[in-house]
Amino acid sequence: MMPIRDYLLERKVVQGRIIFVCGLITILVILLVLRLGYLQIHQHQKFTTLAQNNRINFSSLPPVRGLIYDRKGAVLAHNIRVFNLEIWPDKVQDLDALLRDLGQLIELTEADLKPFRKLLKQRPAFERQTLKANLNEQEVAILAVNQHRHPGAELQARLQRHYPKGGLTAHVVGYVGRISPVNLESMDHQVYRGMEYIGKTGIESYYESILRGKSGIEQVETNAHGRIVRRLQQTAPDTGKTLHLGLDIKLQQKSIEALAGFEGAIVAIEPQSGDVLAFASAPGYNPNLFVNGISEADYSSLRASERKPLVNRALYGRYAPGSTIKGFMSLVGMENGIDHSNTVFCPGWYRLPGLEHRYRCWKKYGHGLLDGYDAIVQSCDVYFYTLARQLGIDRMYDGMTRFGFSKPTGIDMLGEPSGLMPSRKWKRRVRNQVWYPGETIITGIGQGYMLVTPLQLAGITATLANRGKRVTPRFLSAIEHPQTQVKQDLAPKITGIEKLGDDGFYDAVINSMRDVVHGARGTARAINRGIQYEMAGKTGTAQVKSVAQDEEYDEAEVEKKFRDHSLFIGFAPLNDPKIAIAVVVEHAGSGSRTAAPIARRLIDYYLIDRLKLFDSPAPDSPNLVGQNQTAQQ
Repeated sequence: MMPIRDYLLERKVVQGRIIFVCGLITILVILLVLRLGYLQIHQHQKFTTLAQNNRINFSSLPPVRGLIYDRKGAVLAHNIRVFNLEIWPDKVQDLDALLRDLGQLIELTEADLKPFRKLLKQRPAFERQTLKANLNEQEVAILAVNQHRHPGAELQARLQRHYPKGGLTAHVVGYVGRISPVNLESMDHQVYRGMEYIGKTGIESYYESILRGKSGIEQVETNAHGRIVRRLQQTAPDTGKTLHLGLDIKLQQKSIEALAGFEGAIVAIEPQSGDVLAFASAPGYNPNLFVNGISEADYSSLRASERKPLVNRALYGRYAPGSTIKGFMSLVGMENGIDHSNTVFCPGWYRLPGLEHRYRCWKKYGHGLLDGYDAIVQSCDVYFYTLARQLGIDRMYDGMTRFGFSKPTGIDMLGEPSGLMPSRKWKRRVRNQVWYPGETIITGIGQGYMLVTPLQLAGITATLANRGKRVTPRFLSAIEHPQTQVKQDLAPKITGIEKLGDDGFYDAVINSMRDVVHGARGTARAINRGIQYEMAGKTGTAQVKSVAQDEEYDEAEVEKKFRDHSLFIGFAPLNDPKIAIAVVVEHAGSGSRTAAPIARRLIDYYLIDRLKLFDSPAPDSPNLVGQNQTAQQ
């Protein structure tokens, strides 16, 4: 047994050890409490910030917008790499101070700041907003060096829309622009997550849902400074689909060049497919100016221009068609029992029974006795005054609307207006007035209330070339998947066949229009020199200002804005049409003088240079296209 003294001694040692350990634990607890107190009280703000910022973020990945090509593969719209200065609003403590500091590094104009501030109010704070786009090299270098000093401001490489053909395609392809507050009110925010641009006009707008693609999403972990620590998960964006248009950019360029110095429009269509080969409106503008927001000075200049370059004349321009409708009037006449061989005597004027007012023919001393064939070839007004009176406005309205007058074509572009084929009901509804016999007379030669757009005129001409088969005009001919490169060709949209009482009616009118160009007395005979194919055509001269009974029209004495418009419609080759065209040149005089030569040059270029259907003419072959004509209308 252990002696009592040894037992007591060992007990004291154990008790000492216990006291030591307890004391040590107490000291450690006190130190831990002090440390926790220090962290909780003195370091509270620091660790709260770290806890809040070292978090999981979801970042939207914008898709690449689809490309646009012409029928031969020429690029009409693509994406180029640029550098943008972007702001994360929720990572900026003092936005005004940040903008001031950045403004000392690079130039920030009101044009940059105003849309940025508007979008801040409309878009979520966690989304990046572009402050300034398309930075130059010097701006990129300055911001790259100073980026670490400005949390919430980032230099980002982005893809920006670009239109390499500039003004050639402004009224066809249109343009994209920054998403505006107005767009935000109507668009689906989920669909446009992470996107900054939206189609504003033209093809870019009409096919927005196909071109824009689909946004992706990236899940990332960021640190207190907003820097990405690691990427956790990613859903890649879907690239927008590629569009192939029926447009021929080379023919488009020739059309724009043909209108140089004029205001007007040219529309060319492939009759069988409805493909729009050319869609020119002059003057035009540079669509690239609008991508990141056009400056107020540039926009004011475009809007203030008397030539109205922003107006798409090919689509929205509405003009009196003049004598271009005479072939269609003849078709309506034949459908209503008025034989094409019936003759009318033209003394140079026409008078309604019991009235003194004379409706003049363009040929002062008249054409003499002529039938329907000669009336089209020589464009005799008196013949068609007589035909209009025989038909009456009701049958004229019913007949002309069958061919597409007064109706939109249905082309794939937003906002297409209708033309106007007047009627008794229309005048009563719009003007609350009765219809007068004299209004029927002038409608018979495409004047008065009657209006068409260049697009509608070209579409109606294509229907005639197809001998009644109506094919909807279109820009888009194929869609291509960007990854698989599988191309889906779109079938033409045939909306009907306008059958007449006799198939010979179309032949009668088309043969008459053939001799407008090829006949010895045709109003467009001067453009047939050196021609290698047969074509059908019809000149037109549309009055802008009426001429009083006791006045003579003298173009040299008339202010330009009141001069006649020059028009021409046609198609070629005659028996296998590859192109139908409508040319409208504002205030350019008779159709034979200006519009017809333009049409001949463009048809030549398309059939000979583009399709290679005919040999190029010898350099010394006679060709008077473009020279002044003696024929009128």
